[in-house]
Amino acid sequence: MRTFYLKLIIFLWMPLGLFAQNPVSGTVKEQATGSPLPGVNVIVKNTTNGVTSNFDGEFTINNVKKGDVLVFSYVGFKTLEVSYTGQSTIDVSLEEATNLLNEVVLVGYGSSTKKDMTGAVETVSTKDFNGGNIASPEQLLAGKTAGLQVTPPSGAPGSGASIKIRGGTSSLSAGNDPLIVVDGVPLDQTGRGALNYINPNDIESFTVLKDASAAAIYGSRATSGVILITTKSGSAKSPLKLNYNSYVSIGENTDDVSVLSADQFRNIVTQFGNPQQIALLGNAKTDWQDQIYETAFSNNHNLTVTKGFANSSLRASVGYMNQEGTLKNSYFERTSGNLKYIHRLLKDKLKIEANVRGSLVNDEFSNQGAIGAAIRFDPTQTVRSGNDAFGGFFEWTNSDGSPNTIATRNPVGLLELTDNAGNTQRSTGNIKVDYDIPWVSGLKAVGNLGYDYTEFDGTNSVDPISAATTQDGNVSTSKSINRSRLSDWYLNYVKEIPSLKLKVDATGGYSLQRFFRSGSSRNVTGTGVIEEPVPFRTQNALQSFFGRVNLSYDDRYLVTGNLRSDESSRLNPKDRTQLFGGISVAWNISNESFLKESKVISNLKLRAGYAETGQQEIGQDFGFLPRFTRGDSRVRFQFGNEFVTTIRPEEFDPNLKWETSFTYNAGLDFGLFDNRISGAIDVYHRDVNNVLNFISVPAGTNLSNALITNVGKIENDGVEFTLNATPFKTDTFTWNANFNISFFDDQINKLTLVDNPSFPGNRVGGISGGVGNTVQINTVGFGQNAFFLFNQVYDASGRPIEGVFEDVNGDGRITDDDKTRHKSPNADFTLGFSSDFTYKKWDMSFTFRGSFGNYVYNNVASASANRREIFVSGQLTNVSDKFLDSGFELQQLFSDFFLEEASFVKLDNINLGYKVGKIAGGLADLRLYSTVSNVFVITDYDGLDPEVAGGIDNNFYPRARTFLFGIDLNF
Repeated sequence: MRTFYLKLIIFLWMPLGLFAQNPVSGTVKEQATGSPLPGVNVIVKNTTNGVTSNFDGEFTINNVKKGDVLVFSYVGFKTLEVSYTGQSTIDVSLEEATNLLNEVVLVGYGSSTKKDMTGAVETVSTKDFNGGNIASPEQLLAGKTAGLQVTPPSGAPGSGASIKIRGGTSSLSAGNDPLIVVDGVPLDQTGRGALNYINPNDIESFTVLKDASAAAIYGSRATSGVILITTKSGSAKSPLKLNYNSYVSIGENTDDVSVLSADQFRNIVTQFGNPQQIALLGNAKTDWQDQIYETAFSNNHNLTVTKGFANSSLRASVGYMNQEGTLKNSYFERTSGNLKYIHRLLKDKLKIEANVRGSLVNDEFSNQGAIGAAIRFDPTQTVRSGNDAFGGFFEWTNSDGSPNTIATRNPVGLLELTDNAGNTQRSTGNIKVDYDIPWVSGLKAVGNLGYDYTEFDGTNSVDPISAATTQDGNVSTSKSINRSRLSDWYLNYVKEIPSLKLKVDATGGYSLQRFFRSGSSRNVTGTGVIEEPVPFRTQNALQSFFGRVNLSYDDRYLVTGNLRSDESSRLNPKDRTQLFGGISVAWNISNESFLKESKVISNLKLRAGYAETGQQEIGQDFGFLPRFTRGDSRVRFQFGNEFVTTIRPEEFDPNLKWETSFTYNAGLDFGLFDNRISGAIDVYHRDVNNVLNFISVPAGTNLSNALITNVGKIENDGVEFTLNATPFKTDTFTWNANFNISFFDDQINKLTLVDNPSFPGNRVGGISGGVGNTVQINTVGFGQNAFFLFNQVYDASGRPIEGVFEDVNGDGRITDDDKTRHKSPNADFTLGFSSDFTYKKWDMSFTFRGSFGNYVYNNVASASANRREIFVSGQLTNVSDKFLDSGFELQQLFSDFFLEEASFVKLDNINLGYKVGKIAGGLADLRLYSTVSNVFVITDYDGLDPEVAGGIDNNFYPRARTFLFGIDLNF
């Protein structure tokens, strides 16, 4: 490796030695502040001879002769050209391109400028990203955009986050995730961590299409919003650049689940147990959570090479990440590569762009059942028993020495004697061709061919000596392949008509994407029986015609119209084709004569839009057909030595069709004082019809007694506000700030085929503790997943009275009719606040996030905060210390005593960096940086973490606080 770097550096600097004549040096600064500008491209015009300025804005370029023109270019600043007349020093100042309204924004099948946008669209770029030990790209976005919620499901290494736009409550049974498009290719988002195959270091920007009028060009996939991801690329006519970025991090859990200590546990068993139960007590004081968690060490390395030629550019990168989890034996390992090549031909009329990215991910998931076991295992027992049974781990046994099958397993034994691993290979890419048709000015033809390929191999094994198996060990394997192919063909026409003060931008085309999924699973036990693999295979396709027209009159009045016709094989033939579309208008008030010369108002634009979009992520590929699904190894019959796999019938609806959404959006964009202050306000209302929901059907009328069909209606309302500001900007100090806040509300308006006021609703939100218990419900007139619990009655001292609940309907009995639909796991409003500061060579940034009005059902406590749970047959089990507050004898699973407000404010990350400057004799520029992630949380919630997706807290993998140190080298 050392030899490789030496050769690379020699290769990089060899041209400078060969052509070292007439060197020109200088410094590039920002005109407004006098601050040095690093990374500025300095190129001899019409050549590939160029360099970039270092962290101090300094540059030296060789082989410059009289008459040459030096071109200074940098993103966000106006390009400057300086003629060379023999001077040895050229110092320049670049003027910032303060007109942010000319910034190019992706809009799906094309781009637009900010000033021409008529919908709610927001872009988050590299300079705004979150820092820290980030494995999956969506974590870069948390807290950065109004209306966008990014919730990590757990602290497991490599785990992806839940992404929701505008509450993510547009459907009950179909998908609520936004469509994600990477470099023009819509991703297959099935499986774990759909984005974690992408190296975050390769991402240039995210564009979030929030309102339906902006996203309607994607038709049936746009109801939950769209996120467009652009990866980094090189620049034409730029010198060879090499970047190496690396960091190491240390992570530790910030808290444990509160359970009884060994002394508290021993006292309660001694007080309430019988002699046989007291005899089961041990003499240890074992902190089982401490036994299963450890300090997590991670490292990340990225190497990037970029090079620009006269008519092309290249960027290539490789990355390696090893992220350990705090749960022992868990880690995420990713090796990734990314290549982007852009070439222009025929005097820039033909542009060819090729993108290829791939990754190899190794996951060690560990046995997360150990988390629940550590909470419940008897703290008076030792980790090891002192004998050889069960690998030497203490386990609860029957009188004959066999494992007690209803007992909690030793959590350390679960980690050491079971293995759950996966290997994922994924590659996506595309070739895109843009051709400016010469015989029609402004007309461009575009072809885009893309693919997405994922192959997964998983293994779950249990050691024969483990108490967790009754079959002398077992190995379960699963294999799957997901493939998709994309074909887009479209025309784009841009024409300005000065005499009419009119600009026309029109796009129309065709798209076809096919999805193929196949795989198998298999289970082998220690009994010697080898079972046949259970295969599966399915496919679906989406065929579309689409069009968009954007009209701009005098840069003041804007109209955008979108249409898309989608045909999905997932739906019944008579309803599988649907036309979607939207229209939006905008008024650039700041371009009116009465504001055009304003020194205060830089931008003022009023927007309004309406659109119809759809939902085709409906689960089964052929839910309109009768189907039989082959069972797995748990549902087989044995005939002699032969095992016969069963098949199960699946419900079907021959009239299955689209969910459709109708959205209204109004917004105001503003900018003050040359956009030193800018922001947006948006208000929206969405009606969703034909919502998929489970309904009961008479026996014999279908293959099941319940099916999913289009019966529901939902409405969503919200308000979003974003404010960006640069409060201070001097030659040595700059402060940028972002604040965003989003308000949400949702209501279910229909759940049955015909209006039925007596229908109580659909029970959802399963919990641990018993079988089939739920604590949430979807009911007409309420929001999604409202909690459905009894109102607990308390005594004068504020202590809950066991089994006593409010008789809500006053009939003298406590039944389900007395359960109250109240509170919600969904926040009333969320906010984000981030700032970044630069002072000379120092930079610092932080991000706060907040969520308010959301509630969490503490299932960790409800399942165990009772005395009976301690004395399970043949074992002793620890319980939540909430038992000390309740004193419950029995489980009270449906008491709102366990429903807690979980509003929170989190400091997600703090980042600090220092630009060291030139090192190694000027060979490289060095920047040092450090980050603390998951710094602290302010909340009244008693559980481990208030940020619980779905609102039911049940032993999830804790999120660690991480400390990171990194280096960034530019050659």
